[in-house]
Formats: sequence, structure tokens, C-alpha cells
Amino acid sequence: MIYCVEDEANIRDLIVYALKNNDQEVQGFENSEELFRAMSKEIPSLILLDIMLPGENGLEILDQIRKDVRYEDIPVIMLTAKSSELDKIMGLDRGADDYITKPFSVLELIARVKAVLRRSKPGRIRGDSIVIDDVIIDNQQRTVTVDGEDVNLTYKEFELLLYLFQNKNIVLNRDKIMSHVWGYDFEGESRTVDVHIASLRQKLGDRAYLIETIRNIGYKVGTKS
Repeated sequence: MIYCVEDEANIRDLIVYALKNNDQEVQGFENSEELFRAMSKEIPSLILLDIMLPGENGLEILDQIRKDVRYEDIPVIMLTAKSSELDKIMGLDRGADDYITKPFSVLELIARVKAVLRRSKPGRIRGDSIVIDDVIIDNQQRTVTVDGEDVNLTYKEFELLLYLFQNKNIVLNRDKIMSHVWGYDFEGESRTVDVHIASLRQKLGDRAYLIETIRNIGYKVGTKS
């Protein structure tokens, strides 16, 4: 079951219609009260959450979801009319798994939903820990530490950092990263990768240098020369 929280009825109805036509069970809600009432009865597999809502906004709702042990692992895609990088990073930092900027196409919506659902399925093969310059990724525990201090990453941030670490010193273009981490590729959507990279660098602090930008191509993880 997918829950969609969107106060604009025309957008909410479009999302519900599109997902139902792609064999997804979906319910639409106008505000946080309706959402949490439904979640107390049935926990969804994914939440589509608008940021600009009356009463509690989407970021405040996201905070509640991530702080509640019953709901903390539910994938969340933010719906936002805001296109600034800061707004997107704020959502990612607070635990969003992805975002869609309005206006969006139905094909984009469906692809992102399917990708997040696919990537959030349990039981994927996990390897051993990877250590680069005192940054440790434990893939079994899905934790990241820098100089022994825990770093809190979103689901997609962890997947992205793991992919980069697994390919140390290999230049990965944005399309390849999109395909591996998000499970799809959209022309012009490379900014999704850039926003997540910016957030990762901020969280890695003094180890941000590990993620190198390769101009006009993409990124790679290296070490200090």
C-alpha cells in the first residue's frame, strides 16, 4: 500500500489514478491527521509526502515518521514545488529517500516509486566492511562511522556512498550512478546525484575530500595524495 499526502486535490487524484493504473494499491490524504490515522491501522510500503501542507508541513511530518520506531523504515519520497538545492538537502538530511519536484511527469513519478520500492526490499546481498581514510562502511549493520563517530545517512545516501566506496579510484558518471542507486535513468535528472553528493560531503565533514568531482563526467572516491 502506498500513501500519498497532498492537499491539492487535482494533484492527489492524478497520483492516485496513475499509480492504480500501474497495479499499485494507493490511498490519498489531505493532511497529517488523516495520514497517521491510516498508519495506525496499516503501515504503507511507501509514502509520497508533499512539503507545502496546511498545518504540519511535510518536513515536520517526516520528522515524526523517522522518530517513531513503528514507521522509521518506511521509504518516503518528498513532493515539492521548491527547486532550490537547500530545500532538497533539508529533506534528505531529515530522512527522505528521494524527492520529486513539481511539475512532474506521470512516467517520472511511476519510475521513482518503483525504484524506491525495489531498492527498499530486504534481503539484498551485503558484503564486508569497507574502510577508507578512517571512514568505515559496515554493510551488514548499514552504518557509517568517521573517526569512530556515527554518521546518520538516509537510505539513498548510504547506497550512494557504498557504491562509490566499492569502486574506489574508478570514475563513475552520473548516468551510471543513477542507474545503480536509483534503478532508473532520466535525462536531465543528474541533479539528483549532485544533491545527494553535496549532502554526503557535508555529513562526512573533514573526510569530504574523499568524494572527488570529475568535471563534466561524475564522481569518484579517492584518498589524499
